[in-house]
Amino acid sequence: MMGLTKFSLKEKHREYRKWRKEKLFKGDVVHCTICNSNYREFGIFGNTKRNNAQCHNCGSLERHRLVWKYIQDKELINEPMRLLHFAPEKVFYNLFSDVPEIEYFPCDLFPHVYNYKGKTKIMEVDITKIPFDDSSFDFILCNHVLEHIPNDQLAMSELFRVMRPGGFGIFQVPIDYNREATYEDFSITTEKGRLKAFGRRDHVRWYGKDYKDRLANVGFEVKEDDFVNTFSKEEQFKYGFDTSEKIYHCRKPYNRK
Repeated sequence: MMGLTKFSLKEKHREYRKWRKEKLFKGDVVHCTICNSNYREFGIFGNTKRNNAQCHNCGSLERHRLVWKYIQDKELINEPMRLLHFAPEKVFYNLFSDVPEIEYFPCDLFPHVYNYKGKTKIMEVDITKIPFDDSSFDFILCNHVLEHIPNDQLAMSELFRVMRPGGFGIFQVPIDYNREATYEDFSITTEKGRLKAFGRRDHVRWYGKDYKDRLANVGFEVKEDDFVNTFSKEEQFKYGFDTSEKIYHCRKPYNRK
């Protein structure tokens, strides 16, 4: 009973904070492409104190809103499909779980860290050893995952293997476009060292402009889509997009197994 009481109080505090934020930021200057909420501005996020970043309602960040807008505008989900989703963000988990046409497979190496209350179980899956048959999925979403994986080429090969011919994926990573080549140094093993070298304690590389080639090397047809710049500066601010993020839309050719 005591645990239930603590949980209830925690939920009430969370709802109060959400209500307070919505009241403080009430307005119609920005619009969340995921939950369709409107505010004066999005919230500040993270240790980097990014402005106009986090939705006060659903918690989406810049990359989530951009990817979802891309999926909507390109009409990528317009028929029944099997969808494999690595490190499932809550905003996408909620969306995909509720679409009856989607057979949804959210997964992570550490599924116990997710406390989502949805109907779809999050499976334990190692992205370098995906436990599904060849050509199993129509759509794979892998959003800011590969920068954590030491053997990213093996992970990319596995993503290619389980994608059906003609299927597609969106594989986003942080990219430093000032770098021609991806930088990685596996002698750096401490959190402090990785923070200094790669910008995050749990990252193992900085991708460069060769990210597209790394995906193509395992067989994908890769479209590096500067989708964000099809919007005006005013629209980019309105939707809270990261103006430096390109979309990496990968397809498996029909003639590949």
